[in-house]
Amino acid sequence: MNPDRSARLRALPSVERILSLAGDSFRGDTGSFSGAPELSGGRLPKGLLVAACREAVEEYRRRVLAGEETPAAKPGMEAAVLALAKKYAAAALVPSLRRVVNGTGVVVHTNLGRSVLAEMAVENAARAAGAYSNLEYDLELGERGSRGSHVEGLLTELSGEEAAHVVNNNAAAVLLCLETLARGKKVIVSRGELVEIGGSFRIPEVMAKSGAVLCEVGATNRTHPRDYEAAIDENTGLLFKAHTSNFAVVGFTASVPLSELVRMGRERGIPVMEDLGSGSLLDLSVYGLSREPTVMDSVAAGADLVTFSGDKMLGGPQAGIIVGRKDLVAACRKNPLARAVRIDKMTLAALETTLRLYRDPETARAAIPTLRLLSTPSEELLRRARRLAGKIRKACGEGVKARVLPVGSRVGGGALPLESLQSFAVALEARGMSASGLEKKMRSAAVPVIGRIENGEFLLDVRTIADSEMLDVTSALQGALQVSPEASR
Repeated sequence: MNPDRSARLRALPSVERILSLAGDSFRGDTGSFSGAPELSGGRLPKGLLVAACREAVEEYRRRVLAGEETPAAKPGMEAAVLALAKKYAAAALVPSLRRVVNGTGVVVHTNLGRSVLAEMAVENAARAAGAYSNLEYDLELGERGSRGSHVEGLLTELSGEEAAHVVNNNAAAVLLCLETLARGKKVIVSRGELVEIGGSFRIPEVMAKSGAVLCEVGATNRTHPRDYEAAIDENTGLLFKAHTSNFAVVGFTASVPLSELVRMGRERGIPVMEDLGSGSLLDLSVYGLSREPTVMDSVAAGADLVTFSGDKMLGGPQAGIIVGRKDLVAACRKNPLARAVRIDKMTLAALETTLRLYRDPETARAAIPTLRLLSTPSEELLRRARRLAGKIRKACGEGVKARVLPVGSRVGGGALPLESLQSFAVALEARGMSASGLEKKMRSAAVPVIGRIENGEFLLDVRTIADSEMLDVTSALQGALQVSPEASR
């Protein structure tokens, strides 16, 4: 072995030596990591310290063996390993689930947590989490109550349906309805509506898991009433319609309206169910978006059951909502599967607050971030983009070129797939750095900033960046360029 390399290996300290050198020097070193918790007395858990020291020693051993430049003298090596161990220990305290800045322009971004809750919903969820509550206790009667009672009245009021039930997501709502009403029976659905709802979960697979027998009718692009009528027999348990909210079939197409399915179902005594997916309680066309069927549209058309998500166009927490006929909803509620897919107290608290906001449409639009972001005027977005570009130039000087350009935002969340919302973005060009390199640096920041790359440029769409997050953007850029905050003042 190379003598110099052997000397450097001998200079490597033991894990015990690094632990003894550390002493109290690990205290208070987590402040630069967003979300790192305050620990009692600033002490780090012993197991975490040992793991960090071992990892640091092994990393320097790897560097020496790889022939990389490392300190040759023992004091220098010990200092270098100690510094790396402190870095590892601090990073280990940062929660895995972290706040990020969404600069993609996708409003309901599934990978970034979908809808942001209204401030009042956040506060109510925090109250429910931090204290005892009447989750399943009837305060008036002084006896056990139903957790669903906190939102079911609101849902029937807003939707106009007879009854409601809430579970943990819309896939669970569909599964529960199918298992309750059609286990072992035929469920008739148009071939063009057999959607994949994300994460490779598909309607046929959910149906198979429920025990229902899938009966596809029609063609991918055209389905007619006669296709359903020909398939109905004595073993048919349900007529099923899925809103194709995450894709569009255009051209030579035909589909059967929900009202027509309802007519068939009533003539033959077969329930009709619609999975709206990303259901909405407001007509979003008044904000300039394309007209999408609302929950109330499905109820007015006569659907016996309607399911939809709470965390997409509704702008609430993750939940699956069922509204419909009282007897059918009651059957779903009594199914043992309902307990396996029930929602927790924080979700209920956030959902209740969100639904209360919908009692006044203008209040909902102003208070629910999803609705507010979707309806932000382009003039305001242009002003916001110019403001962000100015802050970036001031913070980073000549290190970054920032220019404003028009772009198209997306609704996201499997809704309005053809809709492009007029927006504005700040295109960033960092000196000596590629667009992909800058993108990686930005998402590695203390508060990660997620953007998108188009035409070789790193873009930050301001539709989904709040004014309060602009400092996070400039700080991330300064970190990427290694510009000290003091230097820009």
